Amino acid sequence: MSRQVLPLFDNLHRGVFLCLTSAASSLSHVRQAHAHILKAGIIDHTALSSKLISLYVNHQCFPEAQLILHSIPEPSLFSFSTLIYALTRSNLLALSLSVFSQMLSYGVLPDSRIIPSVIKACGGLSALEAGKQVHGIVFTSGLDSDDCVGASLVNMYVKCDEIRDAHKVFDRLPQRDVVSCSALLSAYARKGRVDVTMKLFNEMKDFGVEPNIITWNGVISGFNHSRDYIEAVVMFQRMHSEGYYPDDTTFSSVLSAVGDLKELKIGIQVHCCLIKQGLGQERYVRSALVDMYGKCACTLELTRAFDEIDEKDIGACNAVITGLCRNGLIYNALKAFEQFRDKGMELNVVTWTSIVAGCTQNGRDIQALQLFREMQSAGLKPNSVTIPCLLPACGNIAALMHGKAAHCFALRTGIADDFFVGSALIDMYAKCGRIHMSRLCFDKMPTKNLVCWNAIMGGYAMHGKTKEAKEIFDLMQRAGHEPDLISFCCMLSACSQGGLVEEGWSFFNSMTKEHRIEAKMEHYASMVNLLGRAGKLEEAYALINQMPFEPDACVWGALLGSCRLHNNVSLGEIAAEKLFKLEPENPGNYVLLSNIYASKARWSEVNAVRDIMISRGLKKNPGCSWIEVKNKVHMLLAGDKSHAEMPQILEKLNELSMEMKKAGYCPETDFVLQDVEEQDKEQMLGEHSEKLAVALGLLNTPAGTPLQVIKNLRICRDCHAFMKFISRIEGREIFVRDTNRFHHFKDGACSCGDFW
Repeated sequence: MSRQVLPLFDNLHRGVFLCLTSAASSLSHVRQAHAHILKAGIIDHTALSSKLISLYVNHQCFPEAQLILHSIPEPSLFSFSTLIYALTRSNLLALSLSVFSQMLSYGVLPDSRIIPSVIKACGGLSALEAGKQVHGIVFTSGLDSDDCVGASLVNMYVKCDEIRDAHKVFDRLPQRDVVSCSALLSAYARKGRVDVTMKLFNEMKDFGVEPNIITWNGVISGFNHSRDYIEAVVMFQRMHSEGYYPDDTTFSSVLSAVGDLKELKIGIQVHCCLIKQGLGQERYVRSALVDMYGKCACTLELTRAFDEIDEKDIGACNAVITGLCRNGLIYNALKAFEQFRDKGMELNVVTWTSIVAGCTQNGRDIQALQLFREMQSAGLKPNSVTIPCLLPACGNIAALMHGKAAHCFALRTGIADDFFVGSALIDMYAKCGRIHMSRLCFDKMPTKNLVCWNAIMGGYAMHGKTKEAKEIFDLMQRAGHEPDLISFCCMLSACSQGGLVEEGWSFFNSMTKEHRIEAKMEHYASMVNLLGRAGKLEEAYALINQMPFEPDACVWGALLGSCRLHNNVSLGEIAAEKLFKLEPENPGNYVLLSNIYASKARWSEVNAVRDIMISRGLKKNPGCSWIEVKNKVHMLLAGDKSHAEMPQILEKLNELSMEMKKAGYCPETDFVLQDVEEQDKEQMLGEHSEKLAVALGLLNTPAGTPLQVIKNLRICRDCHAFMKFISRIEGREIFVRDTNRFHHFKDGACSCGDFW
């Protein structure tokens, strides 16, 4: 370089360096300096390039920083570490690991300052293999003795769910600190390892480490996550007694645990404690407080806690909607939801999912479907929680097309393999009469948990397919899944549908003897139902008297229903008397007893029961059926004339009745349990809701299309015979789901074999 050019180079070098080191350097100044450097051809100057990289990453301009790094012939450790640290801090973890890989390819070895950033990136990505490779570099380079590096490795293994490896690294640390201790404690607590967690927590002082607020919060929230709610509350009490002050995270976790335990008194004490600390208006605390009162069924306190919030955010709104729905106050929840919308609050997917779930859980299935459509119109994308909340609504009212649409959405978004989505799909298709689709969904699931196995077993039981249910039960055990309480409920139900008394007893007895599961109330109710439906009423009554606990309404209801089936007055009166005490406001029990009397033409007793109902203000639940026609769900009530197509429906039923009588069908008027004329009985049978629904389907669907009907009561014998005739005359498959089971009518026969 000539003597004339050299001074110019030095001056430019100094000017650019001054520009770069200026504290006030804006992005435009940095780019100007970069341009000068490129123009002068001095980009390979290490100090200048490193400073330029540093300034670019400070402005989040990572592509420019990478470009400069690649242009340096021999980049230094400082150049790489500046970029890696910034990328990790900005959560660009995959890019951070990529730059680290490039650094190694240049032969540049890491030091103890850059390794923690790389390990953090591995943990954030749950990249276990990459983390192990970095751990190998740490070991061979002698950096494993560094406390900061060791703590980072502990965190990485914890985030990769490798607690055993995390503990091994922890045991080899020359100096344990509160960060590594807290990470390990939180991991064990989240896994429900109470014994190990408490042992390690108590050993902290032996290491010379004092727990801090992060330590306490990690353990309490960890226990809450693993559903060890009592331990979470005990740790909170210990924290308080040892003089540590909880923060908003602590209170949020412990309130959630208290709510799940339904310990209202403790909840009130925690509420008082957080008010004393001035945390009553903290964002997460107020939502947790509303949620806790909701779980404890204290709707008045829930509403009061919500009203006392100065600035209501979406978390608190979601908590109040969920709490109201959980306690059956769906009207209040819908009202609150509409108020939030009217105020222009930005509702999120949690809000919509909560209200959809609330409608489904409280019998507002059609409204749940409507809200789901509105949610999508609002531009919100359902997730793996929303779909399982919606699908039961589709199944409850046999909205098959809506259920299929939800299934397609789950497939498109890749959530169909989720355990809860898959189980909900299995249940939905079963309730819509498509048990073969349930099995298809089940078989396509890559991994199955016990919920999935129970769902398909329950579906087969609902359809009376005892053989298939038994095959699934055996397959489940061969796959390494032990049956639980629900599994045996499904199998007892399947046996009940098929009248398989011996098989039912075998399953019932094997619960305790082979699987060490104590029979619960629902299992006794299933056995009473099985024995009663099979005509073994005395044996069912004897089982009730042998129960180790007091029978509830489900058990006595099963006996009363069986007494109605076999018209047994004496046992029916005993069961009814028990039910009148247990649930005096349930009109169904009075109706069943009245029907038993009516079957024996004991009209004075019928009138006496009905007088009791009138005196208590009770009315018989009207027969109601749902049918989906042209993607719209129609609800029809027995004897109701309000449907727009009712004249055509009645005309169609009249035509069918005439054809059926010509074919030899006679209305089973004995089932009309009222003291009226024969002609009136026949007219009353013709107005049953399932017949109205089928007629509507015949009028509005192409020939040969299957019809799907849901009924809120048991199908009567006359309607059952009617459906068999219709399936043959019209050449239709008709699926009818009543409160007891599924009936699949085809070619004049029913899948139940006339046993229901």
